[in-house]
Amino acid sequence: MALLLLLLPLGLGLSLASAQELNLQSVVRGNYDPAKVSGVWYSISMASSDMKRIGEDGDLRVFIQKIESVAGGSLRFFFHFMLQGDCVEVAMVCEKTDKNGECTLAYMGDNRVLLSETDYDLYAAFHLHSVRNGTRTHVLALYGRVPELPHSFLHRFERLCRKHGLGPQNIVSLSTRGRRPPWPGAGAGGPPKPV
Repeated sequence: MALLLLLLPLGLGLSLASAQELNLQSVVRGNYDPAKVSGVWYSISMASSDMKRIGEDGDLRVFIQKIESVAGGSLRFFFHFMLQGDCVEVAMVCEKTDKNGECTLAYMGDNRVLLSETDYDLYAAFHLHSVRNGTRTHVLALYGRVPELPHSFLHRFERLCRKHGLGPQNIVSLSTRGRRPPWPGAGAGGPPKPV
């Protein structure tokens, strides 16, 4: 019974997302409210101009847990990723810039994180510009409020990727639908919590 009660919110969330289709009128592409992106998120897809960085052992292959709005409009991202064979949890603060929806992050080079678009309720797409040792990498990430999003959101993400010069060969799915989770025992949306 206790297990059923724990799974009920997840089932309701999946049903909600399945019933929802992308509403273009609710998409926000500017004048963002950082507080509205706070909360639990799941990694759905990533795309990169350097596939090694989002590959199985890539330094930018991260699984989002949640985002918090912090003082002054900055954002704190909570991620899981693999480090030397271990699943680790890390929190990173992206410092707000003067540009709406943009933050900077000091991690493996100079990085700018931009909120590309969101509806706040079901999805958010972020664009990372990374410069490391003089090499530029672009990474786009699609996050969902639930572990799986309807195809309309995935198609929109593909169009967003094409807009930034990234084709289907540059996109990896991070959801677990129809495939084995990325780590043994991992649930939908990413790796298990570290022990």
